[in-house]
Amino acid sequence: MDFTPTPEQAAARELAAQIFGDLSTPERLAACGSGTDAALWKALCAAGLPGAVEETGLLGLVLMLEEQGRTTAQVPFAATCVYGLLAIGAHGGPEQRARLLPALRDGEAVATGAFPARPGGVRAERATGATSATGGTGRLTGTVPVVPWLREATHVLVPDGTTRTLWLVRTDDTGVRRDPVGTTAPWSAGRLTLDDAPAARLGGETASRQPRTARAYDDVLALARTAFAGLQAGVCAGSLARAVAHTTTREQFGRPLATNQGVQLRAADAYMDTEAIRLTTYEAAWRRDAGLDAGPHALTAAWWASEAGTRVVHTGQHLHGGIGADVDHPVHRHFLWGRQLAGYLGSGAEVLEELGELITGRDRDDGEGHVDRGDRGDQGGRGGQGGREPALTGDTAMTRRTRKEAR
Repeated sequence: MDFTPTPEQAAARELAAQIFGDLSTPERLAACGSGTDAALWKALCAAGLPGAVEETGLLGLVLMLEEQGRTTAQVPFAATCVYGLLAIGAHGGPEQRARLLPALRDGEAVATGAFPARPGGVRAERATGATSATGGTGRLTGTVPVVPWLREATHVLVPDGTTRTLWLVRTDDTGVRRDPVGTTAPWSAGRLTLDDAPAARLGGETASRQPRTARAYDDVLALARTAFAGLQAGVCAGSLARAVAHTTTREQFGRPLATNQGVQLRAADAYMDTEAIRLTTYEAAWRRDAGLDAGPHALTAAWWASEAGTRVVHTGQHLHGGIGADVDHPVHRHFLWGRQLAGYLGSGAEVLEELGELITGRDRDDGEGHVDRGDRGDQGGRGGQGGREPALTGDTAMTRRTRKEAR
């Protein structure tokens, strides 16, 4: 493994840090409410950062999302890059790529995803006067209670709750309804209701085979889990940075709060948790960019983002003392984002259960009579290793690979 950024990745991260740092200020965030910062999103697109993801890969996206997380900037950057640019770039058909990718790069189109798939949520049906739902077009019916950035989206990537087929839906089409939904973090979220809504299969006619369908869903879900874990790493780093700045300048009984051993221990634990999120996320992103199986590693990063992320943002707020409870204080935004990210795409317990099933190769029944196989190949990766390697982290993972290479 080599997580050293390429010159292109480092340049993208530095530019993202500059734009987020200059424009995503507490004052602007307060003025945005729960909506998107349109001026910031326009600046990011003008700088070419969404389009840069196609060159810098998933690791490059993770590095930029860390910078967004540090400032809790309210833009649909992660959603558009994952469910739009990367998903369509990897699994879309030639016509879909030619039509949608330029608009997504320029910010004229905004993408989001109704992930993860839930049994009984959305189902594909036969299109009127056209092909069946196993072809290139179909009709979708169902409801997804919460979809992040739905209010700003022009396109939604929707998985079928039974077959895991991926469908592209235009939000302005007939049969598509969006209702605003309040969430813990201000993600401009909405409730998606589809009533015989027209949809295009991601990949078109060529993606109709079930094995390919399952691989596309698994890959996009792993992409999302890795990317949003990177966002959580930035949220935690920003929360910890604020806590450090506060405790080193705030004095009590004639000395800074940071000189108290209890404060130092809490901050040290938060730092280690943040680094664990970052390390596991980098590994998952690096493996996918290298064409290796990254499914178990994406689950590992998601688990750390959920469990450790919750601990870090609680610590950040706690170390601020009484002002940490002020909902208008900037550190409270990190708390809200950390809590939102901890449950997005599965809680820590759900992710851990899925990881265990993947490692042990057990079949999982979702309670509706449908079975997912824990040993399915190419989950979240493109290397065809079948997801059989357990997802280890840190020194343990590197030691195991070193022993394997030595043999």
